[in-house]
Amino acid sequence: MTERTIAERTARLAGLLALELGPDAVSTDPELVRKVSSDWSKMSPILAEKVPAGRYLADLVVRPSTPEEVPVILALAYDARVPVTPRGAGTGNYGQLTPFDGGITLDLRGLDHIAVEGDLVRAGAGAKLTAIDVAGRAAGRDIWMFPSTKGSTIGGFLGGGSAGTGTIARGTTGDGWVESLTVAPMDGSGRSVVVTGDETQAYIHAYGVTGVITEAVVRTDPAREWVAIYAALPTYEALVSVHRSLLDLPVLPRLASGDEPALVATLPADVELDPASYSLRVIAEVSTVSEISRRVGAAGGEVVGVLEDYAATDKLSSQSYNHPIYYWQQAVGEPTCFHLETGGTVLWDDPDAVRAVYGPSTRLHLELMGSQPLAMVVADYESEEQVLAGIPRLEAAGLGVHSPHQWYVDRNVELVLETVKRTDPRGLLNPGKLDTSLARPDTRTTIGAR
Repeated sequence: MTERTIAERTARLAGLLALELGPDAVSTDPELVRKVSSDWSKMSPILAEKVPAGRYLADLVVRPSTPEEVPVILALAYDARVPVTPRGAGTGNYGQLTPFDGGITLDLRGLDHIAVEGDLVRAGAGAKLTAIDVAGRAAGRDIWMFPSTKGSTIGGFLGGGSAGTGTIARGTTGDGWVESLTVAPMDGSGRSVVVTGDETQAYIHAYGVTGVITEAVVRTDPAREWVAIYAALPTYEALVSVHRSLLDLPVLPRLASGDEPALVATLPADVELDPASYSLRVIAEVSTVSEISRRVGAAGGEVVGVLEDYAATDKLSSQSYNHPIYYWQQAVGEPTCFHLETGGTVLWDDPDAVRAVYGPSTRLHLELMGSQPLAMVVADYESEEQVLAGIPRLEAAGLGVHSPHQWYVDRNVELVLETVKRTDPRGLLNPGKLDTSLARPDTRTTIGAR
């Protein structure tokens, strides 16, 4: 009798995969299934209601140990018409790895090989950025960038992330960092392909819908001596004056994060932070420390710590991007606030116009790109309607806005739609993440997904 449901087809496929890969490569353990079927959706009060942990579960977890096993898995899943949701460490996604249709969650953490090849690093999709950075530094190289959760996998960062430590000088994951990707399509072929140059764009920040990244080759720079600087400023204007000036340093910082006092108290910093002051945290090249210190002093602030241990820069990095919101929510115990990712010089020049959108509960977490600031606009949560109503007002104020409260592919959408016609003709890769009815605006910061 033909198995009619996805769960039934997956159960039959589990036996075939166990024979092909070995019994340890497949699991239906309920605790493991629940764990790998969830991500950081809990950081969004909207998604916490729509995709709470346990509502959508995979039927099977498959854990390949070599890149060559992935196309075999996908070919068998294709024949069985079983959906497959690829997963790295699940550290920074907002619903993007939710297995809406069940089927297989493909846990890629076993693909963790790393090799430094001159000015390039070759790494399996499951290799953590922490390990890749260690390997690079040992060879005298710095990887271009890594996310605020450095324990993320490179496959997850490329497939679902975009920016992080290193973005000031090197842009986003799609701005030339990737030399090549090895990708397994869901087309029944049982093969992998290597893509280079512009061809990689269809797979970067595409949530795995165009193919499963099994290996990446990324670029590096000569290693520098980086230090962690913590500074306290008396006002937002003082914070901004130093923050924007960092772009004219002879060696750009790797990271420059700033917070208003409301977000400072819960930061797990290596130095004592004054919760009444505005916090500036910089990963700076050692030769620029004295100049940054001078600028902080000229703005009426104080450098409260200069930590030379490289590990201290990792600790500082863990307080960047969405992490201050995470730490604040952890202290409160529930996601009573929401955040939107924004970008534009209005964050420096007219922050009151930004704060006016969501009212007095608004607090700003600043980051720095190559020519402008980014910010997490954080405010008390009332309803989904409240959040969505504010997005056009932020855009009208001059900000690009990206909403983390949705799970659709939101970059290079037309390219992705065209690519999946040949790489996933049955729509089995990470179902529910690609809106095939409407190509959303293909821009870098103003996504407008609402």
